[in-house]
Formats: sequence, C-alpha cells, structure tokens
Amino acid sequence: MAIVVAQPPLLANTELKSTNILGPTFFDLCDLRLEASTAQPADPMFIAPANSPYIVAANEIFSVSVDVTFNDTPLTRLLLCLGMKVEVHFAFEGIGGQAGETDVDSYIVTQKNQFKYTITWKGTGDALGLGKGLYAVAAIASVSAYDHPCSQDVLGYGYIAARLLQIHPAA
Repeated sequence: MAIVVAQPPLLANTELKSTNILGPTFFDLCDLRLEASTAQPADPMFIAPANSPYIVAANEIFSVSVDVTFNDTPLTRLLLCLGMKVEVHFAFEGIGGQAGETDVDSYIVTQKNQFKYTITWKGTGDALGLGKGLYAVAAIASVSAYDHPCSQDVLGYGYIAARLLQIHPAA
C-alpha cells in the first residue's frame, strides 16, 4: 500500500508566501504637445505663421507639456504619497540652418491619491537662444524620490518625441 502525502513539505515555518503584495509600479509618458498663442486653424487648414500653434515668432510665448500617469497599486500609492519628483527635460534639437540646440526642464512633486500629472514649460524662443529654424522637440522624464536620503537617485526614465516647432524672426 502506497502512502499518499496530503501536502508537500514546508519550506519555512509557514505556508503563507506572497510574491506580489504591493504590485508593480510604473508610469506612462504621453501626449507631448506644443501650444502657442494661436489655436489650430479650422478646415480647410490654411497654415501660416499667424495661425499655427507650431510656428511661432522668436518673441512669442509658447508652451511645451507632457502628461505622466502612474498605475494604481498599493506601492504606487505609497510612493506618490511620500512625494516623488517627476522631472522632464524638454530638448529642442535644431534641424539645419542656424537652428541651435538647447534643453529646459520642469518638475512636479507627486501628491497623495493623484495619479495623473501635466508637466509644462513656458517661454520664448529668444529666452532659449533659439534662432530661426526648425526644431525637433522631445521630452525625457525621470522619476526619483523628492529630497529623501533613503532612495536611489532615479527610479525610472521615460522618453517621447516626434513634435516639430518652427521659429521665425519677430516682426
């Protein structure tokens, strides 16, 4: 007669083992956008410097922004409540001619029970030292603990691109 074991042998003093109590933490970086003082023109879409949010005068104020959305798990809620720094470097890469290159940055600090954030930078092409030309715009995000000595420097990175901005001399 064979003896049937009802349970496998114990690996520790308890059988309770959970490998995913807190759940994974991640974020989505999306919707990189440029906005100038003009709105997108109505159809039939006649684009000219005077009516495009992507063609701006060197002294015209424009903004570049991106959305960051965190998932909702116990660990994410804890980290957001403790205050994470979400810093975004907006890169303006000149394409040909006299178009230069520069980066600007902006950041937010997370808050309890808020999972979606918009990070924005506002300014002018003159303030950035950008001459007339075409610029590819990208956003590079980094997430780290905000002013906390017990954390790694950076917990995660994100990258998004594929927007163009044209700057022309102010009239």
